[in-house]
Amino acid sequence: MFFVLVIASLLVAITTVLPETRFTHWIVRGLDFPRIQIAAFGVVVLLLLLLFGNSGDSLYWACVVMVATSLGWQLKWVLPYTPLWKKEVRKTTIQGLDNQVSIITANVLTPNHDSAKLISLVRDYKPDILVTLESDKWWEQQLDVLEDEMPHTLKCPLDNLYGMHLYSRLPLSDSAIEYLVKDDIPSMHACVTLRSGVEVRMHFMHPEPPSPTESEVSSPRDAELAILARSIADSGEPLIVTGDLNDVAWSPTTRLFRHISGLLDPRIGRGAFNTFHADFPFLRWPLDHVFHSHHFTLSQLERLPHIGSDHFSLYTALNYTPQKGKGQVSESADQEDRERAEEAVTEEDVEKQDVPNPRSSGAQ
Repeated sequence: MFFVLVIASLLVAITTVLPETRFTHWIVRGLDFPRIQIAAFGVVVLLLLLLFGNSGDSLYWACVVMVATSLGWQLKWVLPYTPLWKKEVRKTTIQGLDNQVSIITANVLTPNHDSAKLISLVRDYKPDILVTLESDKWWEQQLDVLEDEMPHTLKCPLDNLYGMHLYSRLPLSDSAIEYLVKDDIPSMHACVTLRSGVEVRMHFMHPEPPSPTESEVSSPRDAELAILARSIADSGEPLIVTGDLNDVAWSPTTRLFRHISGLLDPRIGRGAFNTFHADFPFLRWPLDHVFHSHHFTLSQLERLPHIGSDHFSLYTALNYTPQKGKGQVSESADQEDRERAEEAVTEEDVEKQDVPNPRSSGAQ
């Protein structure tokens, strides 16, 4: 029994230490994802050690220290995404739609043909903006029925799991589809005009994940997020980024994106809002994201019901409240962050100038 606990303790320690390295292989970067699950496993191992271990054995104490330290480190990453943490984004107190923008971010899963569920959600929630990921020509044809309500569109149907579609009730301008790192992986960029006339710069992303079936390393995803962060840093514009980033909220890559961009995460202090995997309750983490500038406060954040995809959709309603938002401050970048961002973009030979900059004349 004790031998098994020693092996389990080593497993907890190794899966905790490896993600702290800069190795980009998918096996290492994949360990960024299940921090909650690793922490839960660590709790079980620690309890078993305390119940069945031999307190007179030095190896026993080495295992206890190893597991307890690993558990504390994992909790350091995930606790901000629980109600135990201070909220990073304030709750809005303003009623009315003039300065509100609501978004459904939906990875539909290309082989999933249950489009009626998504269409029903759109009609129930009436978002200002719907962005779909993994949508191909079939999905485009099904979603055509939304264009009477959401006439402003941007479409990029693809059969490679990276198609994207944007539907909006609000006017779009300076819209662009760009392939930032790889020639077959698009992103969308637009300026959205709120009902009040305020213009908001928006970026819709779906970078390639590190995985054995797609990219062996995380460097393409990391570079795409790094150049986006660099392009919007210190812009001073009302700004929103959303999409399936194929990265968890608590990973070093997403934290780097937040530090460099200066954007806020409305989940901090509220919950993880795990959106993947929709079919496996014990293997879930937050892959679908919304980040925004300090100009906004949060009206609503909700994980939506199952639509037949492997992702749950995410509904976010933000209010443009620049005066109230002035006190909202994100974590800032340090020298190590800047070096890591430079390393990421150099690895893929991309620059922040590659990211479209929809012109915005909104208040700053």
